[in-house]
Amino acid sequence: MKSARKLILYREFEEGRIFEDFTWIMEHYNSEYYNKEDIQALCYECFHHLIELSASHGFEGNLWQNYLTLLLVNNENAYSTSCEIRGSVSGSINDLAFYDFTIFKELFDFDFYILAEQLDIPELCVLRHYKRANRSGNVFNHRIRDRICELSIRLAQTMTVEEFKDEVTTFYKEFGVGNLGLHKAFRVEHKGEEVKITPITNIAHVHLDDLVGYEIAKQKLIDNTEAFVNGKQANNCLLFGDAGTGKSTSIKAIINQYYEQGLRMIEVYKHQFQDLNSVITQIKNRNYKFIIYMDDLSFEEFEIEYKYLKAVIEGGLEKKPENVLIYATSNRRHLVREKFSDKEERDDELHTNDTIQEKLSLVSRFGVTIYFGKPDKKEFQEIVKYLAKRNYIQMQEEQLLLEANKWELNHGGLSGRTAQQFIDYLLGKQ
Repeated sequence: MKSARKLILYREFEEGRIFEDFTWIMEHYNSEYYNKEDIQALCYECFHHLIELSASHGFEGNLWQNYLTLLLVNNENAYSTSCEIRGSVSGSINDLAFYDFTIFKELFDFDFYILAEQLDIPELCVLRHYKRANRSGNVFNHRIRDRICELSIRLAQTMTVEEFKDEVTTFYKEFGVGNLGLHKAFRVEHKGEEVKITPITNIAHVHLDDLVGYEIAKQKLIDNTEAFVNGKQANNCLLFGDAGTGKSTSIKAIINQYYEQGLRMIEVYKHQFQDLNSVITQIKNRNYKFIIYMDDLSFEEFEIEYKYLKAVIEGGLEKKPENVLIYATSNRRHLVREKFSDKEERDDELHTNDTIQEKLSLVSRFGVTIYFGKPDKKEFQEIVKYLAKRNYIQMQEEQLLLEANKWELNHGGLSGRTAQQFIDYLLGKQ
């Protein structure tokens, strides 16, 4: 078989030590120049690490093939990033990818029975038909895990390198590559001096239909987001209004609804605004559409972080990339807090209007503003009835609404959040 060290595009893998050691064993297990016991020891070590990786990722079936598939879908290189979301590309890069896939196809087809027999390690055969425990893994959610395992099965069934290459390329087109391809949502973290975009593996699987009412508000959000993912002109978006009315839920629903079309979301907190330029630098040349999401956005009068945000939205010499929008939620219509004392300060200033505009101009950077107001009593009751029906709560409507009215009087008033908390309370009593 061809040496895995001759790969051109697919190199420098995450979790690559297993790959390096196992492929070395495959090339040298029957060589007379190496001590059999040393190769056995290395094989057991690889075996251990592969089982541990499979447990953390929730894999089952042929673990070696699952592992190789993980490397293929995670490796960001000149070929994989060119194909993400777009599909097959032209040029010499295809010849280089074909060469690498020739090596991967041989690795996929490697017969572990031979290795188990030659090294006298019969336990290796477990790798071909592994059954996972009840744990589903903590690295990926089950959706991503299943997609990798399904691709692994399809790759194992290919008869030619061309078919193998087509399967991988189709995956890149449908889901992308690397963390940005596999995951929907991300947060920003510091690794020393480096700003890292880290996946959020457990995002709430909500949909816009789960939010009762607010049809006009939801449609404005849908229209703007669809224009964005379709490559048309779209605006930064501010969702504002009363607490507990579904602003954050709507944002989460948007990423669930448009993930398949290449939409990704990065959550950024106020204290991280100075990292925005670094984040944008990392994503601006990728084929995905990114929403930078800021939840519960507001600023006290002494805070200056909003100036970072204004600079990013407006752009300096380098304009904001076309694949990036900013979506924010806030309980305030005007994001920078004003007090009555501000008027006295303005009266003492020569340029009064400059002071006002400095504090209010941030909102004008959001081309679309969407209002989410508290429901009235009738709308609140409709939300309660819908949620009760969806959660199969068996209670007479009159009694249900009576209990809901009591609940909201003592737990935050009329809002969708209060209605959901009431339903959770009822579910907890069942």
